[in-house]
Amino acid sequence: MVDAYSPRNVIAVTFTEEPSAYEALSRLKELDSRGDIAVHGAAVVAREPDGKITEKDEFGEDNYEGTAGGGLLGLLIGVLGGPLGVVIGGATGVLVGSLFDTDDDDETESALAEISSAIRAGTPGLLADVSEPAPEAVDAVMAHLNGTVLRRSFNDVEAEIAEAEDAQRAAKKKARQELREARQKKQKADVDAKIAELKDKLHRDKKAPAPTL
Repeated sequence: MVDAYSPRNVIAVTFTEEPSAYEALSRLKELDSRGDIAVHGAAVVAREPDGKITEKDEFGEDNYEGTAGGGLLGLLIGVLGGPLGVVIGGATGVLVGSLFDTDDDDETESALAEISSAIRAGTPGLLADVSEPAPEAVDAVMAHLNGTVLRRSFNDVEAEIAEAEDAQRAAKKKARQELREARQKKQKADVDAKIAELKDKLHRDKKAPAPTL
């Protein structure tokens, strides 16, 4: 049974068939009603070809206005479905993740990047914010539906969401700086090319023979 000491996790589940995602949401509701777990928010989600994440169905606590969108899960879906989600996951689900690393070769794990990678274009998946005394109850349900479960700590996900806006702002600032530097280099190259052209023309004019009278 769920108590105040039960670990709280964010789970992302991928399925091979679309109906399984909706069945999984129903089974989570059953586990919640029996007190085996506490579902703070859950949603069937799909990643569109353009990378945007859409909610197909949802379930949440009453204090979240009865929807997944009112709590951490709503923030998570908003982050992963926006520009930041394209950077860390992309429409293809390919993991980039460098936004959360200090170096492109750094292997530091990112909870948001891993969750984003789990939500691929095509078959809908399930995202849920749950308190669970142990993972067995949820894992058994998802395994029955041929679902693959990715589980990350609520605290880790919450911390990364809190940093997401600053990370996105830093990424935009870096991109603008690189574009500005590229433009300046191009302008310098254009100027150098023009000067070289003028010098060459002047050199040719000096060598031109004087007209005979």
